Amino acid sequence: EVGILAKSYIDQGQLIPDDIMTQLMLNEIKGLDQHNWLLDGFPRTVAQAEALDKECHIDTVIDLDVPFETIKCRLTARWIHPASGRVYNLEFSPPKVQGIDDVTGEPLVQRDDDKPETVSKRLQAYDAQTKPVLQYYRKKGLLKSFSGTETNKIWPHIYAFLQTKLPDVSQRNGAIPR
Repeated sequence: EVGILAKSYIDQGQLIPDDIMTQLMLNEIKGLDQHNWLLDGFPRTVAQAEALDKECHIDTVIDLDVPFETIKCRLTARWIHPASGRVYNLEFSPPKVQGIDDVTGEPLVQRDDDKPETVSKRLQAYDAQTKPVLQYYRKKGLLKSFSGTETNKIWPHIYAFLQTKLPDVSQRNGAIPR
């Protein structure tokens, strides 16, 4: 039920309300205190960050500083094969035949939250609600920002940084990013 409610907000280009999102995330995080973990896309508001800080010790926050136009271009070019979850991007990983899955020949679809108008709304919501979270963690001395427009240029810097934070993991798993 909560997932359906959350999806309705996402489909409209809105962020999930703080109380719903915080409840979902804190339930997932319970029991992970003996492990290293990484959250992607949470917290998105200062209220969520404060609730997370009350329950967990946060030692690092990574900010991927990517221009909105780059994000919009990538998301609106993304198409999926619903049955398998295969993802195509019309710009850098297109299907062999436009609009058709390479494996099954079935039609590809664009998720509602990847449509241009929805992406624009999401980016506006991010600008208004999430940027203060960066300032919140910057004041705490926990924020590390990485700027760029290409994953293959940003990732090596992020990976090197993470190795300084998780040396036991990087030694145990070698140099293969996961």
